[in-house]
Amino acid sequence: MTEPSPTAETQPEIDAVSPEAAAAETAPPATPPDPLELALAEASQWKDMAYRNAAELDNFRKRAAREGQEARAYANADLLRALFPILDSFEMGLESARVESEKSMIFIGMSMVHRQIAEFLRDSGVTEVEALNKPFDPNLHDAVSQEVRTDVAEGTVLRVTRRGYRLKDRLLRAASVIVSAAPAPEAPPAADIV
Repeated sequence: MTEPSPTAETQPEIDAVSPEAAAAETAPPATPPDPLELALAEASQWKDMAYRNAAELDNFRKRAAREGQEARAYANADLLRALFPILDSFEMGLESARVESEKSMIFIGMSMVHRQIAEFLRDSGVTEVEALNKPFDPNLHDAVSQEVRTDVAEGTVLRVTRRGYRLKDRLLRAASVIVSAAPAPEAPPAADIV
């Protein structure tokens, strides 16, 4: 008797080979990559990386220069902020001396000091925030009160209670102001219920 030929079902330990795998085994080996092409590709990658790093370094230098310039321009901001309450007190004293007598030596001396302080602030790049009779701007003004007025538009600054200051384009202290408000609408008379 002849034995049947082995099949995948009868002999599981024999793996069936797919036609693609058989073709791959019989195909000639792939040609090795050209060393010149590999070197050019690697050089291109390094060149790209060098350009990117040069751009990043240039951006860093520009940013550092800009930050250094800003630091120099606004270095005195904290000192100036600390000076403003002193200036407010000095101006109250100056006003008291003016009320007493504008010809007194105290008033004249205080006026000279006030002028020097104003020149120092101007030379430092400090300007006063304009507020009086201007529309209320919450970015520049701090409303401390409202006053009902019919002769001016609603939201107009009526009085400045504390001056505001800027250093170049930055706000150092907002101006404290009193703002006009529209009168409240009158309520219709209540009908009597019988």
